[in-house]
Amino acid sequence: MRFSLALPREALSIPVIRRVLGEALRGLGVAEDCVADILVATSEACTNVIQHARGTREFEVAGRVDDGLCLLKIMDLGRGPRRTPAVTDPSDLAESGRGIRIMRALVDELIIDSASERGTVVHLEKRLTWRDEALIRDLDEPLVHSAG
Repeated sequence: MRFSLALPREALSIPVIRRVLGEALRGLGVAEDCVADILVATSEACTNVIQHARGTREFEVAGRVDDGLCLLKIMDLGRGPRRTPAVTDPSDLAESGRGIRIMRALVDELIIDSASERGTVVHLEKRLTWRDEALIRDLDEPLVHSAG
């Protein structure tokens, strides 16, 4: 399965991506706790785009399920992150970076690639767990690859 969505950079886009991604994963037979982890991590990445991206009105979420993995890219195509001011009070960090910590806790791999000339791409990778009745678990590997 592969998908790509271009969304406006606004908060109303987050429920849309959660719905599309969640239903696709559930339809494949991914276990509900695994779906929940992926949806929270994706929501955090999209929230970061909405709050921090510069110079772009939309962002893209692209994903695929392949070989038992869910691979997602959240791309803002903006001008990269804003410079953050120096922190003088450690309590100022309470909110800063929380979304990244949440993403790291929920997925197997998190890579953030950012450059001023091409924006920021967040890569999320999560090994999938399946519901007992998931049909995809019973398919031969060549059949799964030829379906996409």
